[in-house]
Amino acid sequence: MTGSNIIDLNPEMLAAAAESKAWPFEEAKKIIARYKGKDFPETVLFETGYGPSGLPHIGTFGEVARTTMVRHAFRVLTQDKVKTKLLCFSDDMDGMRKIPESVPDRAALEPYLHMPLTSVPNPFGGDYASFADHNNAMLCRFLDTFGFDYEFASATQYYKAGRFDEVLLRAAERYDEIMGVMLPTLGPERQATYSPFLPISPKSGRVLYVPMINVDAKAGTITFDDEGTETTLPVTGGHVKLQWKPDFGMRWAALGVDFEMFGKDHQTNAVIYDRICNILGGRAPEHFVYELFLDEEGQKISKSKGNGLTIDEWLTYAPTESLGLYMYQRPRQAKKLYFDVIPKAVDEYYAFLGAYPRQDWKERLGNPVWHMHDGNPPAIDLPVPFALLLNLVSASNAHDKAVLWGVISRHAPGVTPKTHPELDRLTGYAIRYFDDFVKPTKVYRAADEVEREALAKLSDALGALPQGADGEAIQNAALNVARKIERYQDHSKQSPEGGPGVSVAFFQMIYQVLIGQERGPRFGSFAALYGIAETRALIERALAGQLAA
Repeated sequence: MTGSNIIDLNPEMLAAAAESKAWPFEEAKKIIARYKGKDFPETVLFETGYGPSGLPHIGTFGEVARTTMVRHAFRVLTQDKVKTKLLCFSDDMDGMRKIPESVPDRAALEPYLHMPLTSVPNPFGGDYASFADHNNAMLCRFLDTFGFDYEFASATQYYKAGRFDEVLLRAAERYDEIMGVMLPTLGPERQATYSPFLPISPKSGRVLYVPMINVDAKAGTITFDDEGTETTLPVTGGHVKLQWKPDFGMRWAALGVDFEMFGKDHQTNAVIYDRICNILGGRAPEHFVYELFLDEEGQKISKSKGNGLTIDEWLTYAPTESLGLYMYQRPRQAKKLYFDVIPKAVDEYYAFLGAYPRQDWKERLGNPVWHMHDGNPPAIDLPVPFALLLNLVSASNAHDKAVLWGVISRHAPGVTPKTHPELDRLTGYAIRYFDDFVKPTKVYRAADEVEREALAKLSDALGALPQGADGEAIQNAALNVARKIERYQDHSKQSPEGGPGVSVAFFQMIYQVLIGQERGPRFGSFAALYGIAETRALIERALAGQLAA
């Protein structure tokens, strides 16, 4: 997802792109319509925002990933004739209004409350000068690892370097207009003290939320009370910053932002951002509002709380591509973001990747992997799904890749770490995920008499299969066993012979008794790869009471 690669602009693909309903194309078309009848600017600017009050979480990464997809779609629709840039902007001049729960020593930061985040000491150790510098570096490290093409921007640096001075002076000139937008959105008590300007106290270094005594547009200064001292500061040069809502609009006006997406929690404020941008002489960018990510309990994930998954946590158990897929899918739908979603995301990614070569251009442009890989998805053969790997780890008690590869190579001739490096990468993820999340929750249960009889008949049926029987033959043998047992008959379904079908309870029982889990992949596929003899031995151990002991 570099955003900088050379794009294949073949006519068939361009024709499909013009008609595509995939959401990145829909958003890119809004940017094109924005300049209908006039020339594009020298650079069309895509922006994402980051608040470094806590370590970057996956929601932050999601903004960059999704914006990159829109940027790539725009490049295709304009045949890559318009220069683009993605700016990742960190609001690191904001005051630290509360101490994040995720820092090592919260008490040590108490003296720095309300200071700009770039003035708060780094509590994590290392060479970073401030709390914000550390968190900004953590964000950039990940974005670089993923290969994004972006430019990082620090609010502190932009304010201090004068990048916003012209628009800040305009804000002083149009102070009353800005107040006219903001005051109706506030309660009576807040209205009495509100100012869009937040001075940085020369005394304490804190970001001050104080009313203005005077705003001198001609001089470009504000006057306020700083702990009993009437103080005047220029609005330029980083002496003053704007409240967060006016700051949004100011930044858009100053930088000429064309596209920015943000979470649903910003949706009601978008009209405020837009109006202030217009007041300050800019044109509000195109918006895309996405739904929020939730933790396992359904609560919004938060950098300061540290709930939900971190970027590093996801990448401990799955490849980055699976995370990219999760960002692409259903961006306007709220999704839970916790460890249980990882295996499905991994397998869905490789399923989309496997389908891509067989698709026509219309289908390809609706396939997430086209958007994730800037139109150049890799060709990868993955003979074993991730969910199946997890169950192989569980059944074989593999604690290292060599043991797991022993199982794979024995029953998948010619498949080795050298011939299938992507599968080798996934074996490491599978072992880590199993050890940390599956193994601690495994609960084997003993089979009752009906289940014991069913498992014994299943073992006999497997033993009667010819050597090298494939997953389909194994699955059919298992179904034939279940159809003859009343408990596992499903009369709402029909077997090929016209009798009752098989209840999912049969396969659920197999996984509960043999693997200690509530569910698993298709049994036939599992047994074919794990091995018929090995599966029968597993049944024998279960019937002997060795698994549920």
